[in-house]
Amino acid sequence: MKQSNVSFRTDASKLASLDAIAEALERDRSYVLNEAVSAYLELYDWQLRHIKEGVRQANAGEFASDKAVAKVLRRRSR
Repeated sequence: MKQSNVSFRTDASKLASLDAIAEALERDRSYVLNEAVSAYLELYDWQLRHIKEGVRQANAGEFASDKAVAKVLRRRSR
């Protein structure tokens, strides 16, 4: 996979935290940043897929009944 350079600004405390993580993992800062970006992208993709599925269900009229919602709320309030 072709790699590219990217740069961005962050505050010194975040940079220090990144470096501490890198040191603890015995890795470099690039490794930690790549792991963080990968985790963020996976989370965003998961959220987007679930939002789209919720919109699809809503558009199809696939809603929980009032009775089903009340049942869940009763269980959670115990």
